[in-house]
Amino acid sequence: MPQDKRIDASQLDMKEQVVDIRRVTKVVKGGRNFRFATLVIVGDENGHVGVGTGKAMEIPDAIRKGIEDAKKNLIEVPMVGTSVPHQVNGRYGAGNVLIMPAVEGTGIIAGGPVRAILELAGFHDVRAKSLGTNNSRNMVNATMDGLRQMKRAEDVAKLRGKTTEELLG
Repeated sequence: MPQDKRIDASQLDMKEQVVDIRRVTKVVKGGRNFRFATLVIVGDENGHVGVGTGKAMEIPDAIRKGIEDAKKNLIEVPMVGTSVPHQVNGRYGAGNVLIMPAVEGTGIIAGGPVRAILELAGFHDVRAKSLGTNNSRNMVNATMDGLRQMKRAEDVAKLRGKTTEELLG
């Protein structure tokens, strides 16, 4: 799904979190070439979050590349108070993440990389469950897919040409 407008990361106060660092190997005629691959999440804790990957010979360089990539892939996430607008199921590969709204005071009930994304997006009361793989890259991409699917009731009503009251009954 192509995005209409790019979010300018330089205008936002971004925080970053490294989710995964792996040593990857390329076997060549002369031996093995080692590099580091990183998975990084950036967010402003106010409705913007992005995921990026970086690969380099040194870990700090790989993290820096991951942060730059994540800032290019920012999405805006709809929020209702401190939670998500509705339940959604994000899928990517074998990753399957169920994201559910929660009442205020619940906190973020999610595991590993999913928790990092939800925290950096700015949610405070969300429940999430990984139903598929525990591979961090697939879990992260499935969570981002779920967040992309989210819509506010006002936006859906506007698309249908109705008022929010008509939509919610």
